[in-house]
Order: sequence, then C-alpha cells, then structure tokens
Amino acid sequence: MTPWAFLGHLAGFVAPALFMAGVLWTVPRLRRAGRAGRGAGLEAFMLVVAGVAVLLAGLVVFGRDGKMATYAALVLVQGTLAWWLHRKR
Repeated sequence: MTPWAFLGHLAGFVAPALFMAGVLWTVPRLRRAGRAGRGAGLEAFMLVVAGVAVLLAGLVVFGRDGKMATYAALVLVQGTLAWWLHRKR
C-alpha cells in the first residue's frame, strides 16, 4: 500500500468522528450567537478523540470498520460527551 493510499484509508476511517464532532461542537455555538468561550478548542479535541476511540474499539470488536453498531456507539458516546461538556456551563 502506498503512503497516499494509507492516508486515504485513514481519512475515510476518521471522517465519521470528525463530522459528528464538528456538528456537536458547532450547533450549540450557533444557538449562543457565535460565542466560542474558553476551552472551545479543548472541547472539539475531546469530541474527536472520543469518536476515534469508539471507531477503533468497533474495529477491534467486529474485526472490520463500517458496522452500524459502531456508528450508533459513535453517536451515543459523542452525544453524551457533548451534553456533559455543555451542561457544565
């Protein structure tokens, strides 16, 4: 596998976690008139790390990626984390 092919596979693997983290990080800020506040970058980083960890766990448990159970767990974990982070404010 070439390095470019590897990067393409890696980007495709991480894309669902990045997308969900982006949505869960952006929508509450739009509702609060765009105020980012302190720790906004840390929140985004935590959401991405949690999402990638769930995707890796799904890969280990099921032996392949792309299972709907993994994506359901991704939404559940990132949604719960986003709720917890925004509830602290």
